[in-house]
Amino acid sequence: MSEHDPTTPATQPAAGGDRLRLLEGRAEALDREGGPDLSFLRGDTPGIEGDGDQLDREERAALRRVAGLSTELEDVTEVEYRQLRLERVVLAGIWTEGTAQDAENSLRELAALAETAGSIVLDGVVQRRLKPDPATYIGSGKARELRDIVLAEGADTVVFDGELGPSQRRALEDIVKVKVIDRTALILDIFAQHAKSKEGRAQVELAQLQYLLPRLRGWGDSMSRQAGGRVAGGEGIGSRGPGETKIELDRRRINQRIGKLRRDIAGMRSTRVTKRSSRRAQQVPSVVIVGYTNAGKSTLLNRLTGAGVLVEDALFATLDPTVRRAETSDGRVYTLADTVGFVRHLPHQLVEAFRSTLEEAADADLLLHVVDGSHPDPEGQVSAVRGVLADVGAADVKELIVVNKADRAAPEVLDRLRRLSPHLVVVSARTGEGVPELLTAVETDLPRPDIHVEVLLPYERGDLVSRLHTEGEVLAEEHTADGTRVRAKVAPDLHGVLADYASV
Repeated sequence: MSEHDPTTPATQPAAGGDRLRLLEGRAEALDREGGPDLSFLRGDTPGIEGDGDQLDREERAALRRVAGLSTELEDVTEVEYRQLRLERVVLAGIWTEGTAQDAENSLRELAALAETAGSIVLDGVVQRRLKPDPATYIGSGKARELRDIVLAEGADTVVFDGELGPSQRRALEDIVKVKVIDRTALILDIFAQHAKSKEGRAQVELAQLQYLLPRLRGWGDSMSRQAGGRVAGGEGIGSRGPGETKIELDRRRINQRIGKLRRDIAGMRSTRVTKRSSRRAQQVPSVVIVGYTNAGKSTLLNRLTGAGVLVEDALFATLDPTVRRAETSDGRVYTLADTVGFVRHLPHQLVEAFRSTLEEAADADLLLHVVDGSHPDPEGQVSAVRGVLADVGAADVKELIVVNKADRAAPEVLDRLRRLSPHLVVVSARTGEGVPELLTAVETDLPRPDIHVEVLLPYERGDLVSRLHTEGEVLAEEHTADGTRVRAKVAPDLHGVLADYASV
């Protein structure tokens, strides 16, 4: 293959166009090829000490689809059908920029997403193009070759590694003759399966409706008018008029539902803002864990706080934010929050729907940016996460890079990441390696009170002594006949309260 000729195919197989033998539909095959760790598909993901009770894991596993089952019932619903039968999918993508390794990594990530959604990946194809075809994304000729692959593999779904326009999706389905979805629809499906809290479900539904609205289709009678004279229903005089098509009715109902969901999410947001304001008023610093999906954020939270948050080797296992109380070695209290993971090309509908949740990162005093040290392209993960953080206004928050999975990371990868960011700690949340160094770095980066005070507090003002220990940094304390003499560093608001007790 010539690296300099963009029209040169990525491979030259005997048949199948630009087909790359990347995926075999089995977790074991991807393990051998160095792809994402899909051991969770085999149900052998152990917990670690400090993960707490993983009751959510058992509940989620109880709903996992099982391969090899079929049904002859004709009236089974789609949801029931999907629970009984794993979808057989073929992946397709285009390579427009970067290296062949970048294109392969992107398709491997799509395979992990498809497996997480509950499907069997049969094969994957990549086409080298300068830009997507406006009609069929990969071109009509390649679409016909893709149809042959689908027939040969016995697939019932094709997943594209990109966002398809409504017309592109329709044109592709007309050619390949099976269901066609894109990366955005796949991620939305995973979110719909994993959302648990009321707010999480509302955010996912909002994102799904925003994605669906421009993709509504009408067939046959659904495009006809509901009223309009004899042709429309024989009602005659008094019933003629433009009426409303079924697709217009659907759009109106979806827009109404979107409006209600936005109001509901805004109401839920106010509760979180109130809690956040309360922590701010009490001068409690906030540390937020961010990072790529499946980088080990929840495992790290459990390791640091014993929170018992669901840990699973799956993409987007955590959707609902979790906030836990933590304490430094010198007694300063701070909060530690877990957030939803990011991914390349995260659908803008999800960023918008989850904006209220992601605001935790924008209001943080410190971001723990967790990076998967065992991933083939950790630098790409860092870039993708920083892009989303910029979208939610968190680009200027102090950041500490935490390279996780050190027990599986290659030394040369760790050296590259150290050159990328000097402010970095290498840990293994599973084994505990590097966690003491991480806690020391967090203590150093947390904001400290910086106003020196020396006060003499009467013994009846024990509440102020307690606040000094909780919110400030006590340097010296002495009990005298007149009260408690304290020398400390405090924040501006506490300094104002202590002004009347300043020691001369």
